Amino acid sequence: MAKEMARRIKIPDGVDIEIADFEIKVKGPLGKLSRVLRYPGIDIKLDDSYLVIYSKLARKRQKAMIGTIAAHILNMIHGVTKGFEYKMKVVYSHFPIQLKATKEELIIGNFLGERKSRIAKVIGDSKVEVRGDEVIITGTNRDSVGQTMANIEQATKIRGFDIRIFQDGVYLVSKG
Repeated sequence: MAKEMARRIKIPDGVDIEIADFEIKVKGPLGKLSRVLRYPGIDIKLDDSYLVIYSKLARKRQKAMIGTIAAHILNMIHGVTKGFEYKMKVVYSHFPIQLKATKEELIIGNFLGERKSRIAKVIGDSKVEVRGDEVIITGTNRDSVGQTMANIEQATKIRGFDIRIFQDGVYLVSKG
């Protein structure tokens, strides 16, 4: 007979968590996040100042999913308390890259001397800021910030040139 297993997460001060029908809502000083986290055989409940993720079945998949759900919730808590920040560096050797950030997109002009600007979509509540040859992406949702960073890298992907010579692009430098 398999025994019950659980994972407890301490809820920090200043963070409110609500659970309603597998939807977890986390509210903190930097904003609100919500996410549906559902998996067969796994339940989530509030217990005083702890969030408990537990399963009556201690099988390999349930154990793995308890860790995954806990990681998602910890990322949500980190996002609403401290936020996420990714730094990228603009690198060019042939043509100076011109960047212009709007709320919905980052416009990459003069990339490899192309006349048409390339566009990278900004996802969710992420904010993109251009400071000289640095691009800083901030936000509360880790998935949105990471996907925005990936969109910028993909928009500056080089096709049709030798990448050993043409190393122009916008690359990730640090995550924080």
